Formats: sequence, C-alpha cells, structure tokens
Amino acid sequence: MEVYHILIVEDDKEIREGIEIYLRNQGYEVYQAADGVEGLEQMEKQEIHLAIVDVMMPRMDGITMIMRAREKGYEFPVIMLSAKSEEVDKIMGLNMGADDYVTKPFTTMELLARVNSHLRRYGKFLEMVDGKKQNDKIYVTGGLEVNEDTVEVFVDGNQVKLTPLEFKILLLLMKNPGRVFSAEEIYERVWNEQAINTDTIMVHIRKIREKIEVNPREPKYLKVVWGVGYKIEKQS
Repeated sequence: MEVYHILIVEDDKEIREGIEIYLRNQGYEVYQAADGVEGLEQMEKQEIHLAIVDVMMPRMDGITMIMRAREKGYEFPVIMLSAKSEEVDKIMGLNMGADDYVTKPFTTMELLARVNSHLRRYGKFLEMVDGKKQNDKIYVTGGLEVNEDTVEVFVDGNQVKLTPLEFKILLLLMKNPGRVFSAEEIYERVWNEQAINTDTIMVHIRKIREKIEVNPREPKYLKVVWGVGYKIEKQS
C-alpha cells in the first residue's frame, strides 16, 4: 500500500487543520469531518485506514460514530481524542470499538507516534487478509488466526508462540470450528496412538488458553463442553 488515508473527525476547525498539516507532512492522505454524521459520510466515500475521532461533538458524538462504523463493518483503527481525562470515558470509548485514546492537550509527536504504530499493525492485518485469499491453509475465527503452512498463530494481529503440540491441538480444533472433540480423540489424532491417560490434554488446553485468550477464565475461542470435550467457538 502506497499511501494511507486518515480521517480526522473533530468539531474544532483549528485542531482539525493543525493535525492535517502534520499528517500530510508525513505523507498521509487526510480527510476531514466536523462531526460524527460527516465522519460516516466520509467513510462511505473514501477508503479509510485510520480515524482520529473527538469524543464530544455536535449532532453525533465520537463514541456513537465509532459504534455505527463498527456495525457497518469498518475495521480500521480508531484513536479517540478527548478533553476529559476521566477513566470512565476511556473505558467506554475503548469498549465501543476504539483502539487508542489521547487526552487533550496532546503533543503532535505523541499523536503521530500512535498513528504510525496503529498503521503498522493495520498494514500487517491487511497483508494477512490478502494472504488468506491466496492460501487455503489459513484458518480464522474472530481475531484468532492459525497458519498451517508457516506454523504461526495470531491473536488480533499479534503473533502468539505455541509449542509444537499446542499448535497441533489448536490446528485440529480450528479446522473444525464448532465441532466438539473428546480428550481421547484429541490425544489419538495429535499423538497418533491410543489414548491411555488424557490428563495431559487438559494441561495443554489450559496453556493454549493462557496464550490466545484475553481472559482465560472466560474464554472467547477455546471452549469446554462439560462432560464431552473441547471446541473452537465459531465466530465471524
């Protein structure tokens, strides 16, 4: 990708134009919007790779705009701007789909560093999406991705290191999303021998969860079906 497109959604014209000057100097293509309504309109007209969004704006605030954008399927990173530093605003914004948070007043260098960092990660994400179109041996559910050819695992774009056995177990489950495998079946398929003691499966499952789940106690991907076995939850 040659040039990234950045959308600035901010009701203060001076702030908006000031940010644009610095971003254009970095080689980015920049689009502006004065509120959430205009921001959504810009998304429909332009391909956006990152948005810088103010929280408090007339007509439609930033949090509502982010929620609407995520509902429409826009996945680019969002950096929120706010004059408020209360933790509740930060948590609310991030829960509604924002990726980062900068409190006003901020330095230009701080904002640019955040922009560059998120675009690097998003660029890798886009490369992986392109790769999936050409490679059938990549299995994805939600933010979890397993590449059978390269023996790599990614969670939300970040690589996770698994042992060879952990990878084989996860790959088996990822190839069959929604299907429940008993501990005995997992053992026999991964070790290629008859299952005698399957306690080791429980240990491996726990270790995999610790690596791929945000909260292993409330797993999003690797689920237990009590009394039956384990499965990878189907997700879009």
